[in-house]
Amino acid sequence: MADSKNKDKAKKQIPLRLSASLYAELAQWAEDEFRSVNGQIEYLLTECVKKRKGKKE
Repeated sequence: MADSKNKDKAKKQIPLRLSASLYAELAQWAEDEFRSVNGQIEYLLTECVKKRKGKKE
């Protein structure tokens, strides 16, 4: 049981290619919200998934 909890908390690493302009926008947004760029991307993706799930139910 503990193993399944650890798997849920484990983070998957993926390569991600962004245009320089998109990265700059994300970097500024992250700075404005006191997050790292990675943290900002993860936050935005999480919010989008929550929103999508809410529309399906």
